[in-house]
Amino acid sequence: MKALGLDIGTTTISAAVLNREDGNVCDAKTVANQCFIERGNEWERIQDVDRIMEKALAVANEMVDKYEDIATIGLTGQMHGILYVDAEGRCISPLYTWQDGRGNLKDESGRSMVEEIFDVCGIASASGYGLVTHLYNRRHGLVPEETAGLCTIGDYLGMQLTGRKQPLMHTSIAASISLFDAQKSCFLTDALEKMGAGDDIPLLPEVRGDFAQLGEFRGRPVTVALGDNQASFLGSAGLTPNAVLVNMGTGGQISILSDQYFTAPGIEARPIVPGKYLLAGSALCGGRAYAILEKFFRAFASEIGAGSEPLYDVLGRLAEKGAAMEDPMTAVTTFSGTRVDPALRGSISNISEDNFTPASLSYAILDGMAQELYQMYETIHEGTGITADHLVASGNGLRMNPMLQDIFRKKFHADLTMSRYKEEAASGAAVSSYTKVE
Repeated sequence: MKALGLDIGTTTISAAVLNREDGNVCDAKTVANQCFIERGNEWERIQDVDRIMEKALAVANEMVDKYEDIATIGLTGQMHGILYVDAEGRCISPLYTWQDGRGNLKDESGRSMVEEIFDVCGIASASGYGLVTHLYNRRHGLVPEETAGLCTIGDYLGMQLTGRKQPLMHTSIAASISLFDAQKSCFLTDALEKMGAGDDIPLLPEVRGDFAQLGEFRGRPVTVALGDNQASFLGSAGLTPNAVLVNMGTGGQISILSDQYFTAPGIEARPIVPGKYLLAGSALCGGRAYAILEKFFRAFASEIGAGSEPLYDVLGRLAEKGAAMEDPMTAVTTFSGTRVDPALRGSISNISEDNFTPASLSYAILDGMAQELYQMYETIHEGTGITADHLVASGNGLRMNPMLQDIFRKKFHADLTMSRYKEEAASGAAVSSYTKVE
């Protein structure tokens, strides 16, 4: 008997088929998302929902056709972003993704929506979080008139697979769109009222904390979508107490399973199952910092006629040389800012005549990527006492970079193993489809 997991990521759409008896992946598939819509706004990051669904449904049908013994289907997808649906459950907007920057735009008063929410409600949020996006859209007349509800892309996939007209949202997703009490498992409707959006409370979806069934797709039960962070954790580390997951993909993230509810600047307590939270810190740039470095060197190579092929293998060799230097450069890789301070930028320092080399720079960028997550871990450790005895690593940014793995081991003073699954989120979604929680 098998389980299918589907993951709608920012850049890819993935599927994983697990053998439920031994937990091994017997098949996986990833296709490019490539559904961004360009409208000329530098701060806007939106995607075409219909195109995403076309690709996701094609992958789902392909896997179900191939494996008749798929018994359950679980879902996940990029968190934070939202889309709008009408009374018939049809999407009537683009997907406003987690990368969307409208929440940081200043209005005529000089405040952004993120700043206004904090000033009025005392709630820290971030641009790209769904209800921040919604409040901006509401203020600027961008909410479609026929809107009957809002949800995330993973929720909408569940509606498309099962024919539901109303979204049902897992707490892991609900907490990611802001203005949500993770301990009480409910939206902060009083905050919406303070923001002048009390009339929009009926648009909020029903929320469940268990892995509830949404309906069926071709006779297979489909369970509620999890946040991609929670699904990746479930697929990589299970529900092991105090397990520490480090992920390096487009962004970067550290997640620690805890019975304690703990938050701090830059640290969220994300629900995963009743009574347990992922204490999570996210780096907005993360693995993209390495891509930025590669782009820099590739541009130089192109200028001198050395070709324009990807240079990641070269960077890996350079970083090994940089690691052997006694006094290398240091880098802060917050090139895209942070959740707490979007205006923050990265830096390169400790530059000397001897270490101003491509090797030192390559190593410094990798070390900076790890250091940003380590600082988040220190915040969690100081607040909870949780210690990283062992790291589980996921994401291609770590899987494909042995030097970065070694940097994490040394920085955390802990063993590190790669997740058993390459498609961690899709695999975790599959696991959730047959995992019973109270």
